[in-house]
Amino acid sequence: MPAKKEKSTLPADKITLYDKLIATNPEVERKGAAIPYTSCNGHMFSQLNENGSLVLRLPKGEIEAFLKKYNTGHHIAYGITRKEYALVPDDLFKKTKDLKSTSISATNT
Repeated sequence: MPAKKEKSTLPADKITLYDKLIATNPEVERKGAAIPYTSCNGHMFSQLNENGSLVLRLPKGEIEAFLKKYNTGHHIAYGITRKEYALVPDDLFKKTKDLKSTSISATNT
């Protein structure tokens, strides 16, 4: 018997925002049921974390500028700082147009 897909417990409004952002690039497909994410060539470049916050993987030359511009920090998972990933502030997450050029369009990061 096939395993049941795990349903997400994340806030519905966060999933809606994430899907809206992903829809801005038809080449990107959302994956993951419980923890939604996107990937390209086997490399994850965005995800909603366990709190429903958006996490982006950005190139080395861009991540520090992003962190400073949006006064945010790196993503921390299981006590480990993921230096190539940035937390996206909620107010920016709600601005799909502004966020589009930063994340989903940069699928080769």
